[in-house]
Amino acid sequence: MLAVILLTGSFILYSKNDSPEGKNEILIKALMQGLNSAHYKPEKVDDNFSKKAFKLYLDRLDFNKKFLIESDVAMLRQYETQLDDQLRAGSFDFFDIASDLIEKRTKESEAYYKEILAKPFDYTKDETIELDGKKLQFAKDKNELKEAWRKQLKYQTLVRLAEMQKQQEKATASADSKDKPKSYEQLEAEAREKVMTAYNELYKRLDQVTRDDRRATYINAVANVYDPHTGYFPPKAKKDFDIEFTGRLEGIGASLQEKDGQIKVLEIVPGSPSYMQGDLKPGDAIQKVAQGSNDPVLVEGMRLDDAIQLIRGKKGTEVRLTVRKPDGSTRIIPIVRDVIVFEETYAQSAMIDEKQKIGYIKLPGFYADFERNGGRNSGADVKAEIEKLKAAGMQGLILDLRNNGGGSLADAVEMAGLFIEQGPIVQVRTASGKTVVLDDRDPEVQYGGPLVIMVNANSASASEILAAAMQDYKRAVIVGTPTFGKGTVQQFFELDEALPSQFDPYKPFGALKLTIQKFYRINGGTTQLRGVTPDVILPDAYSFLEFGEKEQEYPLAFDEISPARYKAWTKSRLNIPAIQANSKSRISSNQSFKVIKESGERLKKQSDITTRSLHMAKYLAEETKSEAANKRMEDAQKNVPVLNVSRMKTDLQAIAGDTAKLARNKDFMKSLQKDVYVEEAVAIIKNDIK
Repeated sequence: MLAVILLTGSFILYSKNDSPEGKNEILIKALMQGLNSAHYKPEKVDDNFSKKAFKLYLDRLDFNKKFLIESDVAMLRQYETQLDDQLRAGSFDFFDIASDLIEKRTKESEAYYKEILAKPFDYTKDETIELDGKKLQFAKDKNELKEAWRKQLKYQTLVRLAEMQKQQEKATASADSKDKPKSYEQLEAEAREKVMTAYNELYKRLDQVTRDDRRATYINAVANVYDPHTGYFPPKAKKDFDIEFTGRLEGIGASLQEKDGQIKVLEIVPGSPSYMQGDLKPGDAIQKVAQGSNDPVLVEGMRLDDAIQLIRGKKGTEVRLTVRKPDGSTRIIPIVRDVIVFEETYAQSAMIDEKQKIGYIKLPGFYADFERNGGRNSGADVKAEIEKLKAAGMQGLILDLRNNGGGSLADAVEMAGLFIEQGPIVQVRTASGKTVVLDDRDPEVQYGGPLVIMVNANSASASEILAAAMQDYKRAVIVGTPTFGKGTVQQFFELDEALPSQFDPYKPFGALKLTIQKFYRINGGTTQLRGVTPDVILPDAYSFLEFGEKEQEYPLAFDEISPARYKAWTKSRLNIPAIQANSKSRISSNQSFKVIKESGERLKKQSDITTRSLHMAKYLAEETKSEAANKRMEDAQKNVPVLNVSRMKTDLQAIAGDTAKLARNKDFMKSLQKDVYVEEAVAIIKNDIK
């Protein structure tokens, strides 16, 4: 499709010369032609577009305001409405000026940290630091910029010093400790030395950032005006994307993104080391990366591919991630690298026997064998799990789609068909406005009994389609927290394949990821932005935070189309108002949910307070208070009533003798037995679905 567009579009793809500048001219013209011809919702490239691209690029150029000063920004702002004209001309004039400037200012800043870290900090002085780049202002001059650097370095040294003091106190308290305690002055000097080493390494990497690396950042600022999922991948970045966290790579299994000048966790891959370890969550910002017990390396402001290289590593080795949680607290998360355990990505089931047998199926993702090499498909697997549970006397079913980021659309449609006779499941709309309805055409109902579907803020895409369809059919009670809200479809286009042979001397060009379609519910509303609002909303600590597609820059809008023709499920009646009232009553008397709600409110309050004290005693008091609140949350989880859970005999026979599988089964059962959310889902089936 893109090849046809590039050959027949309105832009004339030619270069004035055969220099690198000529290649860049071809690249930007090809990208703009593809974006404006093949994107689901092409943008009008005018002054307003230019302002949006300028804002995105300025944020990515210096989000934390540690390099540029007000006069620099004023100079760059002269080009704020010229980017559209330059893009049409295939020009990178603004980009070149901005790159020259940031390279110069970065070089100058190297002297700041070396001078500042050469002297001890005074932690009895009562001052604070703002950590949210969005709230910061650019420094008026270089003296004010240097002061911002002083506070930043003081804070980073404070964090290290506090951790070193804590470790020494633990070591001193140990009966077999023979090490002589170090003085405060010695620890403070060591902390500054460690920060100095981290910055020395950071600046070595900054020296290796090429003009082409910066160009990709600029191009993506332009592409992201269309929507946050559209982007340009240079040749190396596309190669990294193809292998990233897929099981062919030994690593931690977390999908990362650069956002607001930080390396943020976007998604945790089911079955991966991060998934199994459990502490790393979407929304966490990775600040430092350490190899085992070695000193950590700063990754804030680092290129994403450089950060990924630090996090990747051989199976069995440990990486320690220092992350800032959404509430502003900092945690060190140790993860042992491994390949993905594929069994953990597949559907798993258990029986919850609480007077009436309730089946439980956990589905981490909508996987499929796209190559048709005899691999597994989630639709067929869930059907098989249902049959096993039915044979064991299941009287109700919980389908758990929490933290399910989606996957195969065909499997979502097939799965929905297991619970209804036949009919439309989802509507897919193209850029041309053509709407295709995807139907379940199988009249057989594999399971027609009481059904609860569990979702949360990390349930996205195909998860939202399935939950929305079951909600529209009034077939299931949707339980949990509002979902992510991603209702768009992307496709990769290789530019080398799309461009004609006359451009072979300039290749490779990389790839363009384009949003080409949008999902709509059968009731006509899209899942984009709004996601799926559960029938029964349960307290969740993270639900108090701003999270999901709506928090991305320039997401596609929510809209509606004509509903598909469908008939609601009539074989059982769901009295949603009564179900909601009964659930609300149970939640209000549930101590665990009370603590979760309190924790969420604290998390929201903490996330809004983005300043930190640089006074040692006050900083330690804040950390102690945060740790106490986290411990209270952990203790509350320990007091959750234990559900009576068992695995099917065939499942236990399949893992008998395999110690690794038995250990994972033990973890699966342990987490399920004390899951307060599953407990409420069980109560809904037992008491409320007739």
